[in-house]
Amino acid sequence: MKNAEYEKMLEVFALTKNFIRQQIDLGFNEVYAPRKPKTITTKKEETFVASSLEDFYQQIKNCTKCRLGYNRNKFVFGVGNPEAKLMFIGEGPGREEDLQGEPFVGAAGKLLDNMLNAINLSREEVYIANMVKCRPPENRDPAPDEIGTCRPYLLHQIKMIQPLIICALGRISAQALLDTKSPLNQLRGKFHDFMGIKFLVTYHPAALLRYISYKKFAWEDLKFLRKEYDKLTEP
Repeated sequence: MKNAEYEKMLEVFALTKNFIRQQIDLGFNEVYAPRKPKTITTKKEETFVASSLEDFYQQIKNCTKCRLGYNRNKFVFGVGNPEAKLMFIGEGPGREEDLQGEPFVGAAGKLLDNMLNAINLSREEVYIANMVKCRPPENRDPAPDEIGTCRPYLLHQIKMIQPLIICALGRISAQALLDTKSPLNQLRGKFHDFMGIKFLVTYHPAALLRYISYKKFAWEDLKFLRKEYDKLTEP
């Protein structure tokens, strides 16, 4: 084999490897290599029929489509106003959430409640969910395939609730929903578009408990969020 041909083959292998890694990072569970060259198809998003969030919860609460479903205590669906104009999306349930079946009920949950109170909102007015609905072992980050499996559930919740604003709490949910590798500090401070919905990124409350210096930046995000919320919800 000539050197030029060998180098070309290595280049093709590298491009293919990078593409597959990208698809996995974006949450796709399967990548197919069909007969026609240069075409790749991915698994379609699931569709659901549910008359209410409670009905939807009953449909999916026994899910075991990924490894997380086999070790959970409780399926953490989401909580709050089913007609909320503002939706918060975290990463995944922690120990307390797994035990109680509700997102953000531990120390990070108490801080989130305080954050909401600081901008004159309550848990009952908003909707709170996570990228994955079962606790990752040892509170590790959800894996790309786990996020990909749970993503259709979250997307259907968003479609049912129809919020005007989504606030991603932390890097995992921000990057997964925006399909980006950009770090959190580059994503926050501005509104993005997600399915036609205003999308803001800020720090996860758990990170604020570990790094107190981030709280001033989170407060800036919250004020920015409240200003846009008032603009979109004013009569």
